[in-house]
Amino acid sequence: MAKGDDMFVRYSDEVEAIHQGESEISEQIAATLLDVAKKVGERQRHTVRAVHAKSHGLLKAEVTILPDLRGELRQGLFAKPGSYGVIMRFSTDPGDILSDHISTTRGLAIKVVGVKGEMLANHAGQVTQDFVFNNASTFAAHAEDFLKVIGLRARHVDDPDALKQVVSSAAQTAEETLELVGQGSGFLKGFGHPPTHPLGETYYTAAPLRFGDYFGKMQLAPVSPSLITLRGKHVDHPHSWNCVKDSIVAFFQKDTAVWELRFQPCTDLTKMPVEDASVEWDERLSPYLTVARITAQPQNAYSDARRVWVDEHLSFNPWHSLASHRPLGSIMRARFQSYQASSHFRRTAEGRPIVEPRSIEELPD
Repeated sequence: MAKGDDMFVRYSDEVEAIHQGESEISEQIAATLLDVAKKVGERQRHTVRAVHAKSHGLLKAEVTILPDLRGELRQGLFAKPGSYGVIMRFSTDPGDILSDHISTTRGLAIKVVGVKGEMLANHAGQVTQDFVFNNASTFAAHAEDFLKVIGLRARHVDDPDALKQVVSSAAQTAEETLELVGQGSGFLKGFGHPPTHPLGETYYTAAPLRFGDYFGKMQLAPVSPSLITLRGKHVDHPHSWNCVKDSIVAFFQKDTAVWELRFQPCTDLTKMPVEDASVEWDERLSPYLTVARITAQPQNAYSDARRVWVDEHLSFNPWHSLASHRPLGSIMRARFQSYQASSHFRRTAEGRPIVEPRSIEELPD
């Protein structure tokens, strides 16, 4: 595999290896998630996303591409210095609207607006670039494992909330025990994440994407003092229904947040595989490199108008992308079909259009 002078592995089509039967598994994933969405929609008389259904913070922000990037990092969206509007949606993992005391993995999706350049075929004519993160640095290994995880969740989607809380609490205890001995479990965290403040978390794509001539993973890390003080801190009133949302809203009543957007280039395809998202890429082999900063000023982080517009009309999808940032690997390929199916179902079931903004000013205050 060719490397540049900097030892980054160069992108080529050969970095991916499509597994036999992957298309059928992707269809099963999409069907399973769609079944979850239908069950939840019937129960609530309203359709929501099949994953990350409940939002907690909806921000207007600005991303600034750093002006002094080394040549290898000047790729795609990051090719030239500049600033873009950004929509940020904080969420939790389930495809259901649950009380926040059932604590689960935190998610963050960002939509960069006003982007120019060649888009993927499914996103042609648009001016947005999406990045989708979780606060776990790894994910299910392959599409087959992803299907097992969501299949388990689908079987329990109609369980009473009281039972889900028992599972959440038990998983939290198990996870804390594993972390004490240095064996944190991304799988357990999905079912029982500690009730930490989402603004103190670091977020990861977990699966790789193309970065122009190269490829790697992305990370969004809190850097402003106001965010750093929240690392590991639990949300206030963790047993209340909307404690996660309330914590974000309270923060942005007066505080500014700054994150760094970072890229971890692949430097060894054997030790940093594209097709296995369960492998954590060793930062000693390839540290994360800062390519941009995202700043969110004080604002109403969850107004009624903003919630309706973002939750009911927007779709966040890693395949909403420049060609130079195409998602890579089994998990990302599986997401293509399932995310499209979820968006289509929400649009048709509720008779509402899915909007792809052309200006950050479209986001309501």
